[in-house]
Amino acid sequence: QVQLVESGGGSVQTGGSLRLSCVVFGYPVVFAYPYYCMAWFRQVPGKEREGVADIDNSGRTTYADSVKDRFTISRETAKNTLYLQMNSLKPEDTATYYCAADFRVDPPCGNKVWTDFNYWGQGTPVTVSS
Repeated sequence: QVQLVESGGGSVQTGGSLRLSCVVFGYPVVFAYPYYCMAWFRQVPGKEREGVADIDNSGRTTYADSVKDRFTISRETAKNTLYLQMNSLKPEDTATYYCAADFRVDPPCGNKVWTDFNYWGQGTPVTVSS
C-alpha cells in the first residue's frame, strides 16, 4: 500500500518562499524503481485540480507555465521524499497542494493529467497574502 504524506504548507506574504515535502511510504527506495512519475498538483475550491510540476525516473521535469522559474521539483532518494521549492510566491499560488505518484509508463510523465495518477497525498494548504 503506497502512502504519500505531504507537509510544509503554510501562510506567507507575496514574494515569500515555502518548501513542500512528500514522503513516500510503502515503496522502499521509490526513486530506484525503473519507472515512476511523481508530481505536484494544486486545487482551489470550485476549480479543477491543476498540474504544477512533475519529475520522472530519468530526472526529466515539467512545469506549468505559471510557475516556471519560480518553483523547483526535486527528489531525495535517501529520504524517499519529493520536494517542491516555491519562491517568489504570488496570491494566485494560494491553493491546496497535492503530491501524486504513478508507476505506469503511459501516458508519458509530462503528458499525464490528474486522472492518470493513482496515488495521492492528503494535501497541504498554501496561502499567499498580498
